[in-house]
Amino acid sequence: MSAAIEAAREARGGGLGPAGVDLAFVFLSPAHLEEAASAAEAVREELAPRHLLGCVAEGVVARGRELEEGHGVAVWAAALPDADVELFHAAALVADDEVSVVGFPELDQPDLVTLLVDPFSFPVVPLLAGLNEAYERVPVVGGLAVGGGRPGAQALILDGEVHDRGAVGAVLAGAPVVTCVSQGCRPLGRESVVTGCEGNVVYELAGRPALERLRTEIASLSVEEQALALRGLLAGIVIDENRPEYEVGDFLMRGLLGADEQTGALVLGDTVRVGQTLRFFARDAASADADLRRALAGGIGEARPAGALLFTCNGRGTRMFPAADHDAGVVGELLGTQAHAGCFCSGEIGPVGGKAFLHGFTATLAVFLER
Repeated sequence: MSAAIEAAREARGGGLGPAGVDLAFVFLSPAHLEEAASAAEAVREELAPRHLLGCVAEGVVARGRELEEGHGVAVWAAALPDADVELFHAAALVADDEVSVVGFPELDQPDLVTLLVDPFSFPVVPLLAGLNEAYERVPVVGGLAVGGGRPGAQALILDGEVHDRGAVGAVLAGAPVVTCVSQGCRPLGRESVVTGCEGNVVYELAGRPALERLRTEIASLSVEEQALALRGLLAGIVIDENRPEYEVGDFLMRGLLGADEQTGALVLGDTVRVGQTLRFFARDAASADADLRRALAGGIGEARPAGALLFTCNGRGTRMFPAADHDAGVVGELLGTQAHAGCFCSGEIGPVGGKAFLHGFTATLAVFLER
């Protein structure tokens, strides 16, 4: 398959030199679904990687380009001589009307877990919730790849195997890597403590009916901010409360699904508990650009990036930004390298406050650093 061979050769020429490839990823557009096995074999022949992962996604990302539709193949390759890499295929098992996950490995303080998920067949949200309960820190990065857009129309690549269901991933230990999550939101109004709630319904914020508090916050905004709020509001919930002050990256963004005029309650897209801090947010292109730059700068610090895996939402790209290739371009600009690749997802996985969550309209990254 010529496209896969060309992409693999470009990945090899991206600075690896004569080093052996320890881990490679191949991302395929839906047009290559039927050729996924051939594409994977072409990459294996060209790069001879110790491990290969991949999937079919709505669009692919490589270097400074984002291909949102059409034919495309992206290949990413890394030499990780000091790292232990374990690949896995996880699947959902249904028994007695209960769903469990089999095949997911035990974790022992990994530096990174990557996860490529078929959303039609794998319960990723319960899996992440279980990981958050079992482990203190879960550096999981990846996304939901819809493949051909229907159940069974997926190709999850794991070395020499291709699966049409479940999830594939890698556990890395001994690799210099940091995770970055950009939720692309602008804070509106002030922070409030949840003082009354049940499940995903918030009845009180700072001792007042939640809907009343929301209306007060919107009334205090500037005309520009009120215009943003009219396009759609989000609720940001602090996950790690052990900080004297909260930055934008400390909030987990969840949808504001509705309001009850009689009770004054707000319905959120996730459960909350009394005592958590909540703030309202809105999304726009300028805020998404600034937040991605902030997340990268804060995550990398003074380190020297060698490359990155990028998982960006299918609602970003030209659906959010006025010009194409935004996320890929910013990542290349701030990392100082074009050795990044990934795909468009229908849900992105990344940690906030040390815990792993499924996001929307987000860009999540695993940035590999030079030693």
